[in-house]
Amino acid sequence: MKTVFSPKHAGHAGNLELLAGEMLPAFEMPSRAEFIRGRIETVGLGPILAPEPFDLASAGKVHDAGYLNFLPTVWDRWAAEGRGGTALPFAWPTRGLRGDVPPQAVEALHGYYSFDGGAGFVAGTWEAIKSSHDTALTAAALVNGGERAVFALCRPPGHHAGSSFMGGYCYVNNAAVAAQWLRDQGAGRVSILDIDYHHGNGTQQIFYRRGDVQVLNLHADPMVEYPFFLGHADERGEGEGEGFNHNYPMPFGTAWERWSEALEDACARLAAFTPDVVVVSLGVDTFEKDPISKFRLVTEDFPKIGRRIAALGLPTLIVMEGGYAVEEIGVNAVGVLTGFEDA
Repeated sequence: MKTVFSPKHAGHAGNLELLAGEMLPAFEMPSRAEFIRGRIETVGLGPILAPEPFDLASAGKVHDAGYLNFLPTVWDRWAAEGRGGTALPFAWPTRGLRGDVPPQAVEALHGYYSFDGGAGFVAGTWEAIKSSHDTALTAAALVNGGERAVFALCRPPGHHAGSSFMGGYCYVNNAAVAAQWLRDQGAGRVSILDIDYHHGNGTQQIFYRRGDVQVLNLHADPMVEYPFFLGHADERGEGEGEGFNHNYPMPFGTAWERWSEALEDACARLAAFTPDVVVVSLGVDTFEKDPISKFRLVTEDFPKIGRRIAALGLPTLIVMEGGYAVEEIGVNAVGVLTGFEDA
């Protein structure tokens, strides 16, 4: 299996996040991608390719133009005011406030386009975001060109980013952009299978009213787990998208037996949709030792995931999302890939 990877991800480093009342070093750190890349080399998965540059045309079909235009400017505008550290918002236009007038102050506009304090900027953040976008699209182009499966080792991740908001370490929704690009290239239908511990709220929001892109999410129950405000089982899509969004919220402590039942149902629904291509949002924060997650999957479970996805028999783009137990993330993420290959 080919992997696409950019070293430019490393420019997004040393940033802080607001988590549970504290300013902490972000759990989403460069070592995540490096552990995975190292494991790919160790097992000899296949060649690691640099991404090709892509314009933002397909991103502009799933993201708001004002939002996309803002992202490259955040750090420069922040630094121009003599600030260092991490650029973060501290005010959000919640219920009862004006959400229709974008403010001018950079920290306020950052809040206008965010839903939490987990998407900060440092000097190299935009370059990393763009390289992650290009990584996903380069991998999508390889799948479109006939590869059975390709791994996009994206960092930063993307599935929490919606049409006009960032959050949860995510800025551009790489999986959504790739799905749109594949549609633009002629795919009639695309399925996105999100197996990250946290609900892919951004991906759901982007495609909620569309019937050409199916979205299936396996995740922790939003009643008690981030991102809290989407991911319930009764969210089925609206309008043309009704019936094409499927959520599988599960309780803390979920282990393979229950989790795999959800995967089996999701794969059955996916097969019934008869997509031309599958985009997998791969999170391995379902692992029992993940520091910010509460599922109980073990290392031996991850190859089983890859084998089940391979059994769908469809062209598959695998896009990296979450996973924060850095010592094991490489083995677990690559376990999914080798399980797919072995199948």
